[in-house]
Amino acid sequence: MTTVPKIDSKDLNIADILKDFYSVPDFQREYVWKRENVDTLLDDIWDEFTDENGKIVQGPEYFIGSIVVSRGPEGVYELIDGQQRMTTCFLVLCVIRDRLREIDVSAPRTLLSQITDCRLNEETGLEEERHRLVLQYEDSDGFLDSVAKSGGLPAVGSHRDTASIRHLTEAYVTIREYLLRNFRDDRSELLKFLAAFTHRVKLIRIVTPEISHALKVFETINDRGVGLTAMDLLKNLLFMRTDQTKYEKLKGDWKTLVSVLDDAREKPLRFLRYYVVARYEVRGGKPIREDQIYEWFKNNTEQCGIDVHPLRFLAELREAARFYAMFLEGKDQQGREVRYLRNIRVLGGNSYRYHLPFLLAASHLPRDLFVEFSRHLENFIACFLIVRGQTKEIERVMIPWCKLIRQINTRTDLEAFVEQCFQDWTASRASLFMFEMNNLSENRIQKYRLKYLLAKLTQYVDEQAWGNEADTDLARYLDKSVHIEHILSQSPTAEVVEAFDKSDEVREYIPKLGNLALLERSINGSISNDAYGSKRPVYGHSKFLLTKSLAEMPRVGENTQVNRAVADLRTWEVWNSASIEERQEMLTRLALKTWNIPMTENAAAGREPEATQAIESTEAGLATPQNVLRAGIITALESLDGRGKTAKVLELVAQNLAARLTPADRQIRDCGEAVWYNNARWERQRMKDEGILRSDSPHGVWELSAARSDRSNEA
Repeated sequence: MTTVPKIDSKDLNIADILKDFYSVPDFQREYVWKRENVDTLLDDIWDEFTDENGKIVQGPEYFIGSIVVSRGPEGVYELIDGQQRMTTCFLVLCVIRDRLREIDVSAPRTLLSQITDCRLNEETGLEEERHRLVLQYEDSDGFLDSVAKSGGLPAVGSHRDTASIRHLTEAYVTIREYLLRNFRDDRSELLKFLAAFTHRVKLIRIVTPEISHALKVFETINDRGVGLTAMDLLKNLLFMRTDQTKYEKLKGDWKTLVSVLDDAREKPLRFLRYYVVARYEVRGGKPIREDQIYEWFKNNTEQCGIDVHPLRFLAELREAARFYAMFLEGKDQQGREVRYLRNIRVLGGNSYRYHLPFLLAASHLPRDLFVEFSRHLENFIACFLIVRGQTKEIERVMIPWCKLIRQINTRTDLEAFVEQCFQDWTASRASLFMFEMNNLSENRIQKYRLKYLLAKLTQYVDEQAWGNEADTDLARYLDKSVHIEHILSQSPTAEVVEAFDKSDEVREYIPKLGNLALLERSINGSISNDAYGSKRPVYGHSKFLLTKSLAEMPRVGENTQVNRAVADLRTWEVWNSASIEERQEMLTRLALKTWNIPMTENAAAGREPEATQAIESTEAGLATPQNVLRAGIITALESLDGRGKTAKVLELVAQNLAARLTPADRQIRDCGEAVWYNNARWERQRMKDEGILRSDSPHGVWELSAARSDRSNEA
């Protein structure tokens, strides 16, 4: 009697998975995940685990796939399938450990044991230290062992330069940037993320008794597509609704659909989710989750036409997949380039997808209207990302907006939609947009996104001047031959630092947006770390008017298109802290025009919007008391010698009170402002009324009064 080898399958969280030891055999493919793969995994986990204010909240578990292992010698599991996600998860734990060390926090012993632990040697009976995951293929060259053992990235040159090591290094850096961006030095939030990651992220572990069986399971999984259950069930539903004489047609069309998504390297379930939102009426106001997709189709067969015309439904689904793939490449439905879609790819990164439901909903539009729609969509996405909009915000508007988009048939319809949705949303965030732009620096944003922002600002001026889209394609400004120039050099000489008016703050001014410009490589190499006086004439040789204006204001005749395009630009004779701040304000005003952010009369005149009465609490809890905000305002102003602009004062308040701000403080109101931001401005008004702040300061300036000492000490 033949005994069938037992295959064991369990769903386990990361903490349970890493109670065992694993090795990736030497015949396995090396680590190949790129930045966008790691970003996608982390972004998906972040969206699942956080609320609209970016705080870790309790919620459901998050399934990221399966791994196939075989029981190897000495109780070590040999990892046959799933090593990309398993290695990435292991790296996440290593980076969390390293970040905790960087902020002088001892890593929990549980975390350390999930990276490295001891096991008993079955022959000698002695304890041996072993990492939970070991890569045995040649290209890894012990790199992961070094990360697990020593912490941080190994020194350059300590390992061979292989593709696998380059990918592992990129993954480590990407994870570290993610943790810095979302948690900074907040020990509490970082540990909460660690707990959520290890206990709520789950995998299915399939254990086979021998490698041969594991390879067979691996082959079957990759042939059938584990994780695509909703796709399989939808296919079965279509077969049940189709006449047997048309099965071959159905199989062929389905194969084409899957092939299109595979070629686009897109998750089928995400495509189906966005397709439903874009094309159909969805009750409840929120997009369906991936685990609800099949049930939704099953309950809405009449609306989709599956009952009566299953092949027609599949044809529409297949066409939508083709459009979807085109949109991912920055093209329209017929495969023609759309520069605004290419721009969104640059702005959002290769893993960004939240614009796709809107494009699918607009796929019925003719070329001219579709291109115009894409232009406005880019402006909306840019504003959304610059003000650090939360994913849940965009999902809230997805269903109602897609419904309106489906109803667009004429240019008048399109203009009405843009005004009602895109511009209404961005106008409500205009003050927040200006705040973020006025405080933007290169260490607060991904480098690719920073270059996009500079490229768009530079392109806008050139396009307004020359009026020729062909000569001002954004790709020209994003080319590798164009560099981000630091006007005040990244590595200033001692003489340059000494000449700077705020030499003790020079490192704070170097990364500011106002200190950055795009410059052609051929010019950039000739000026190096020179002082502004030496650099300035060279800027005049740039073909980019925004950069050229640093040296001279371009003029062509009287009241010409060029003159009008540069009317809001200016030059600076010297380069100091005031110059950088003034240029940042100039670029902020330029950004409003570049991305077509509607402005209120007060905002356009440089006046602050009125704060509403202080908000004491929200559904997220209590806000920080006003007296604490008052103390924070006074501390910020004292550090600025008693006087500062709104954006700078509020930036310092946010920094000084970072540990005190509550979830209620960070909650975003309908106008796009955080609660604490409104409350701080309300407190400022009270301080003016009480004489602590001057009431006659220029618009946008906060200033302590001469007779403030008694009251400020009391605060």
